[in-house]
Amino acid sequence: MSAPETTGRIFDARILRRILDRVGPYRRRFALTGLLVVVLSGLAWVRPYLIRLALDEHIAVGDREGLLLVFLWVVGLIVVEALLQFWQTYWANWVAQSVTLDLRSELFAHVLKFRLKYFDQTPVGQLVTRHISDVDGIADVFSNGLLNAVGDILKLGVIIGAMLWVDPTLTAVVLLPIPILLLATRVFQRAIKKAFVSVRNEVARINVFVQEHVTGMGIIQAFGREEAERGKFAIHNAAHRAANIRSIWAFSIFFPVVEMLSATSVALLLWFGVDGVARGGLTLGLVLQFILYVFMLYRPIRQLADRFNVLQMGIVNASRVFNLLDTREEFASPDESYNTEIESLEGHIVFDDVWFAYRDEDWVLEGVSFEVKAGERVAFVGATGAGKSSIINLLCRFYEYQKGTITIDGHDLRTIPLDVLRRSIGVVLQDVFLFTGSLRENITLYDPGITDGDIQEAVEVVGVQGLVDQLPGGLQYDVKERGVMLSTGQRQLMSFVRAYAQKPGILVLDEATSSVDPESEQLIQSATDRLTKGRTSLMVAHRLSTIRDADRIVVLDQGQIREQGRHEELLSAKGLYFKLFEMQFSSSSI
Repeated sequence: MSAPETTGRIFDARILRRILDRVGPYRRRFALTGLLVVVLSGLAWVRPYLIRLALDEHIAVGDREGLLLVFLWVVGLIVVEALLQFWQTYWANWVAQSVTLDLRSELFAHVLKFRLKYFDQTPVGQLVTRHISDVDGIADVFSNGLLNAVGDILKLGVIIGAMLWVDPTLTAVVLLPIPILLLATRVFQRAIKKAFVSVRNEVARINVFVQEHVTGMGIIQAFGREEAERGKFAIHNAAHRAANIRSIWAFSIFFPVVEMLSATSVALLLWFGVDGVARGGLTLGLVLQFILYVFMLYRPIRQLADRFNVLQMGIVNASRVFNLLDTREEFASPDESYNTEIESLEGHIVFDDVWFAYRDEDWVLEGVSFEVKAGERVAFVGATGAGKSSIINLLCRFYEYQKGTITIDGHDLRTIPLDVLRRSIGVVLQDVFLFTGSLRENITLYDPGITDGDIQEAVEVVGVQGLVDQLPGGLQYDVKERGVMLSTGQRQLMSFVRAYAQKPGILVLDEATSSVDPESEQLIQSATDRLTKGRTSLMVAHRLSTIRDADRIVVLDQGQIREQGRHEELLSAKGLYFKLFEMQFSSSSI
């Protein structure tokens, strides 16, 4: 789990500018929404004025016709404000959702470019939080934060201006508690910013914990760790509650302070207002108008706390999302080093003195050199940790090597565009991953270039037509999340179909038969012979029986190549391969 994120300034203008930059394609509607906010704020003074007019100039003298006219003006004003409020709310949320759509798409596309090393070091739940709740928090800045906050500030200015225009003395009396309110607001801002960062960190921790433990539920139940893991989750859950309570505590103090100061302003107004009415200098309508202004004055102040809440959370969320967008873990872009003239690969592979480590200089491969000619089938064997899968990872450019060179068809691996490289290599991994959806979708991976004829050919070559026919709906069968509706062996067979349907020039089989039963292994072995025919093929295997017919076998030990040759040649040499072969078949016969 990465370290929790901290915060510095209460209001980060740099982050806010980056948020506003996202409005670009929707600036007209955003500007129109802002205009509606200004209009609504400008109308804030009218209703109390009409009520004063009704009381002092019509009710006081019994003018029913004039009172009816004022009433109609009030109703009309309410209707206009309601319509303006509707469109302002609709367009603000429309802009918010459009920005969310663009930002989430950009974020996901950015993460897709990352090296696998990044995902080895970053919890999945943390990335889920960035894409879901953090991006939603940014949307709230537009739908319920920034423009509404501007509107509340404008409304405050309009109301104070109207009060000063009507009676500066009463205005000064009403505003006496304001300095205390400003001080309380400042303290509230500092407290709530720290609380919000803490809440977001705890949300990320819970997401990571839940995702990891749901994925590994089989292990938890197999080892009877339910109670222990429940206790660990309770700790994370309690920390999340404590973080939220700290934010609630700030609001619990701030809101009563606002209400108390509002009541103080009304009390001062009544004290001076009633005395003014008694002396004849003020009217009841004027006092009522000011009372309404006081309520309208403090309501935006209280709402500003909520707006500030949204803005604070949005800035915290945005800083996390932008940090991820600023992360540079992707491979070189085409304008840096890719040779865009390369359109396809035949499969002549050369490793020349390649050194590779997943971390620092803890070398997994040390000076590895070999050549695989186009159409040749080469197998890699060795003990666990010898570096077999690392060779595959480097060839597919899942990771970057530190020293040496790798070429395909004479092109440096790093100059081959990733889409060309990945399109030219068909991969069957030991840990088969199937996505939620139909069997057909998992075979094509939504590649429009793969036709139904290609799928049918792949099914027949791999020899799984009987399996497909047994499934309800055949190729339309929903395999569910991670392919849980299929057995391990069935998933492995389908990965062969997926690889064959891509029609790659290079085929990579990484422990492809490690998880299947003997019957499925025979089926896969037969399919392997068909798949590798005429293709450059690299096969990683623990079961030496599956690679006897390889054109060449490369024996690895502790990151170095110890032996190379055909099956019979290596057995005759009675070296490391002979020991591995003897150990495996002697143990299997016991």
